[in-house]
Amino acid sequence: MRQAAGKGTDISHIEPTALPSDYSKATMTTESRATRTRPYVPLIVSVMAAVGVIDQILKQTMVTVLTPGEPVYLIGDWFRLYLLFNPGAAFSMGQNSTWIFTTIQLVFVVGALLVAPRIRDKWEALGIALIAGGALGNLIDRLFRDPGFWFGHVVDYISVGSFAVFNVADIAINVGVAVFVLSLFLGDNNEDKDEDKDGGSNE
Repeated sequence: MRQAAGKGTDISHIEPTALPSDYSKATMTTESRATRTRPYVPLIVSVMAAVGVIDQILKQTMVTVLTPGEPVYLIGDWFRLYLLFNPGAAFSMGQNSTWIFTTIQLVFVVGALLVAPRIRDKWEALGIALIAGGALGNLIDRLFRDPGFWFGHVVDYISVGSFAVFNVADIAINVGVAVFVLSLFLGDNNEDKDEDKDGGSNE
């Protein structure tokens, strides 16, 4: 049967269904989190490059002004500059495994660049950037310094007390590890606080 012309279904009595308040809060919280969790690629790349460049400038300066084996005392006999060429890892460890450390550092530098877009915590990003920057600084030595490609010796020049001789790249790596570990404990807590703050402001 045809419906009579001019006649239709009256929907004026139907009231729109309101969305639950919890749904609105969840949506706003999700949008807020999406706004906060932006990639930290520029931070990671910038810190990596800065650490690598500063490390290489200082190394080249020390190679130019210092003589291997002749310390330059800065604070008594406790803090001094002492130039040596290290075939091992940070703080002169593992001196018979140069190629292994070269490979590890190359893998870490490349890996840091690959995971950078997925990092959503600024402290985690800073920690990874410092580690990768230090690895980059020492990797350049291993690739381009004597005795040859992939087996180059790292320039170390900072000597404190009876501790092993090290460089700025080693410092960046250790500080980066500390920052990264702290970010694992503080990152979730900070995110929870931000969510609570957003939830309170939306009520």
